[in-house]
Amino acid sequence: MAHCPDIPYIPTTAQEMLDARIEQFDVIFISGDAYVDHPSFAAAILGRWMQSLGYTVGIIPQPDVTRLEDFLVLGIPKLCCMISGGNIDSMVLHYTADKKRRNDDPYSPGGSSGYRPDRALIPYTARAKQAFGKDKPIIIGGIEASLRKFAHYDYWSDLVRRSILLDTKADLLVYGMGELQVQEILERLRRGDSIREINTVAGTASIIREREFESFSAGKKIVQLDSYETVSERDRKSNQPTQEGKRSYAKSFRTVMLHENPFDTALLVQKHNDSYIVVQPPMRPLTQKEFDAVQELPYRRTPHPRYKGVDIPALREVQFSLTSNRGCFGSCSFCAITSHQGRIISPRSTASLVREAESMIAHHDFKGIISDVGGPTANFQEIACEKQKKSGPCTNRFCLYPNACSELTDSHASYLEKLRALRSLEGVKRVFIRSGIRYDYLLSKADRRTRETFMMDLVTHHVSGQLRVAPEHIARGALQAMGKPDSNAYEEFNHLFHQATEKAGKEQYCVPYLIAAHPGTTMKDAIELAMYLKKTHFIPEQVQVFYPTPGTVATCMYYTGLDPRPGTDTMKEVYVPKGRERNMQRALLHFHLPQNRKLVMEALRGEQMNNLIPKLLGFRGQDTRKKGAGAHRS
Repeated sequence: MAHCPDIPYIPTTAQEMLDARIEQFDVIFISGDAYVDHPSFAAAILGRWMQSLGYTVGIIPQPDVTRLEDFLVLGIPKLCCMISGGNIDSMVLHYTADKKRRNDDPYSPGGSSGYRPDRALIPYTARAKQAFGKDKPIIIGGIEASLRKFAHYDYWSDLVRRSILLDTKADLLVYGMGELQVQEILERLRRGDSIREINTVAGTASIIREREFESFSAGKKIVQLDSYETVSERDRKSNQPTQEGKRSYAKSFRTVMLHENPFDTALLVQKHNDSYIVVQPPMRPLTQKEFDAVQELPYRRTPHPRYKGVDIPALREVQFSLTSNRGCFGSCSFCAITSHQGRIISPRSTASLVREAESMIAHHDFKGIISDVGGPTANFQEIACEKQKKSGPCTNRFCLYPNACSELTDSHASYLEKLRALRSLEGVKRVFIRSGIRYDYLLSKADRRTRETFMMDLVTHHVSGQLRVAPEHIARGALQAMGKPDSNAYEEFNHLFHQATEKAGKEQYCVPYLIAAHPGTTMKDAIELAMYLKKTHFIPEQVQVFYPTPGTVATCMYYTGLDPRPGTDTMKEVYVPKGRERNMQRALLHFHLPQNRKLVMEALRGEQMNNLIPKLLGFRGQDTRKKGAGAHRS
């Protein structure tokens, strides 16, 4: 069962190792996060999974890279050392979209920063090699590795960096969720295979030296990307990226997208100087039986006692949530989930969710509230279509963009079955949905009766006053670049939501997530959204400014100014707001704040829309600019 208070935590100290009567661990797992024994935390999932396969595992959470003894606290592993930067990229955790240092880290004790280094995988791997010796296999994984396996644009240095495999000098990189890769790797290590021989596992990447590449690639289907030197090309005089280099980067990114399919047999290869980064096809998704088993491993759903009652903030929202699905066929441009988890949905069974919920009910901290039942997208509960079962996702189009595919199946009835089974359990008071709901999927694929039933169940049982949805914008150009539906879909869903809420006799609201300064968003688009907010009397509590994180389509757009997506007007130029304009677009979404008034006026005047100043700000406005100053667009 998922909650097993009698099961020991995975050992993290020499004393716990002694108590468990373990002389040498098979695997030592180094994590950039605090160790929370919960199925939403990577170290716990993979640690418990490896234990279930019969391996002994120790976790070293957030070691101090200045102290070699932190890496030797559990001795030297028998088979290998595995390293993850954590659930979220360390640079995203450490810096805001404006590249300002954050003061908090929700995956660390007390929510404090400073428990992990920048680019955590690089110093962790260096120290692990020093501690365990160069011959002990080092395997990196997690989101930080997964999205940096190829040459990638790095927002924080404003450079194209080489593959993280070369920066870390790790022996192997696991991309994706990892359970099946880890299983195969450990089986081969246990039977005596060298780590250099384990370079054909699906969902992994490795370094092949130039002198070995010809023999390695013989008889294999190879797709070669442009080299690191080509995609990172910069002008010698100005030291700025060349247009040829940017186009090459976008072309290579598109090639990767075309092969994100576990049914594909091609190896993706990218040359870096005298080495080749070789990326195997993605690992197949977990079967339902496997996924159920992973989620029902004996997690204690609490932080390790080493933290002595100190809060790990990231646990608060998810402690009593249920993961019902993996993968996402939404393909939003700004999201990395498609690259990390894939477009093929892995669903949980209703019986498994019920068993996990029953184990939560027995937890001493459970108060009757299941905070979420979902995944990357809550209402994607089944594989998108029959074709995906046999050949994987389409390469020439997306499931929902620019409109819903005719082959896309409806899984809302399946989701309703799961929700109803959970809320009928004795001891469960409420079951909420906090994962995102793709309303365009509901509107386009559910028949009228299913749609009405789903909406009534949603507003009656699964919303706590506010339902967060993600239209992201309302301007057509911005939405097209984001891969999101037309704003009419949001308006229709909002209308149905309020209609159902009124019928249920409740007072509830749709709260939209919005993104400012996303590639494809012009200043006129930002002004259009601001006027919409003014018209609808909605003031967003928070505004997300587009954050160019590794591995996303939108980050490729941000760096290259080109749209790499297959099935669209490929390599079409995309407008990219940068510099001061990012600040102006953000200010427009919080136009009501006095500190944003100057930027809002500058934006309106720069677009020759002075007439909107009194409409948006409620006054005619004084020209506070210095003589000669004007709107600035980078």
